[in-house]
Amino acid sequence: MPTTLKHPSGKAAEHAGRQEVESTVRAVIEDVRREGDRAVRRCSERFDRWSPENFRLSRERIEEIVAGVPAQVLDDIRFVQRQVRTFAEHQLASLGEFEVETLPGVRLGQRNIPVAAAGAYIPGGRFPLLASAHMTIVTAKTAGVARVAAATPPIRGEIPSATIAAMHLAGADEIYVLGGVQAVAALAVGTETIRPVNLLAGPGNAYVAEAKRQLFGEVGIDLFAGPTEILIVADDSADPFTVAVDLLSQAEHGPDSPAVLLTTSEPLAREVIGHVEALLPGMPTRDFAEAAWRDHGEVHVVASLSEAYELADSYASEHVQILTREPREALARMREFGALFLGSGTCVSYGDKVIGTNHVLPTRGAARYTGGLWVGKYLKTVTYQEVTDPATSARLGEVCGRAARVEHFEGHARSGDLRAAAFDRGALGWAREAGAAS
Repeated sequence: MPTTLKHPSGKAAEHAGRQEVESTVRAVIEDVRREGDRAVRRCSERFDRWSPENFRLSRERIEEIVAGVPAQVLDDIRFVQRQVRTFAEHQLASLGEFEVETLPGVRLGQRNIPVAAAGAYIPGGRFPLLASAHMTIVTAKTAGVARVAAATPPIRGEIPSATIAAMHLAGADEIYVLGGVQAVAALAVGTETIRPVNLLAGPGNAYVAEAKRQLFGEVGIDLFAGPTEILIVADDSADPFTVAVDLLSQAEHGPDSPAVLLTTSEPLAREVIGHVEALLPGMPTRDFAEAAWRDHGEVHVVASLSEAYELADSYASEHVQILTREPREALARMREFGALFLGSGTCVSYGDKVIGTNHVLPTRGAARYTGGLWVGKYLKTVTYQEVTDPATSARLGEVCGRAARVEHFEGHARSGDLRAAAFDRGALGWAREAGAAS
């Protein structure tokens, strides 16, 4: 059994305003469904105090905004997008299409078809989040999505120039300065000026996540995303200061972001706690990070790395960072995680910002059944069938007739009978007579 040095405070057992979030989101979606652009504008004024003449940026306005972004920022955006695109291209190459002949004249095949239109939500509101543009838009365009409509909110009443530049350079076909539920709803159901999409992707706050949940089925979504999570597995070779810094790097995402340390070393665990407490007062994002560590921070000391890996799997955390002597051991030992970060040379922040793997990942235990956003999410894997050999069709028809009648599906059976009659005109006549009699 692990020894626990820090428990969550207990204040964050459940989000108290969940019901209010659900009802607010439902009302906004219904307003947008009923009133279209009028509702979108009303909600944007209410929630963001933002009501421009047109929410969609023109090509000329986009070019003007991008021209005002510092050259180094643009160079960095291009560098990061190359990393994301390269990894997505390798993912795409791993998804083969094929056609096989399973019986004489029976050809079965698989194709990967990009969705026709995708909506990319790039969160903002408080800070510009350029990386989400890379993850959602670059990946969609790499998959071959013809139309990507991207939306991001204003920041304190201003257009977030660097985010717009990232969206443009990523390949967005339409860019809207529009945030929150109203943006997600407009992209999903469509308005007079915004055509609906087939798939919604991108992170967001509790309201955006709830909007995606309520709209799922009417449109596809990438995944249900909650607060950012980090779990670190460390042995006595890890540097306590590095562990503390990396824990806080994710705690600053929001006041409900879990930060968990599992370690085989009690001295290291106590040093980490001390470093965290020393670092927090000087963090510019202290208002989020301090609450996250207080309410969601955990530190557990375990007897062995085997126990640490087993306990880590029980969390199924979004980000799992391995700071041990043999970090690649975790690849063979662990199964439940959104993304794995191996060794002191990497960190979760690389995954969030620069390294190229996608940072839209499962949270709240969803890593037990899904991975994160990837190029395949924008593809529909479909099948096709063709039977050109009459004898094989007749054989399949006979089996189909028998199998369907066991299930009392007479219509299915007769479709099989017709094919079975390719070499038996008597059977074909029976099938016609049976159909006429019924």
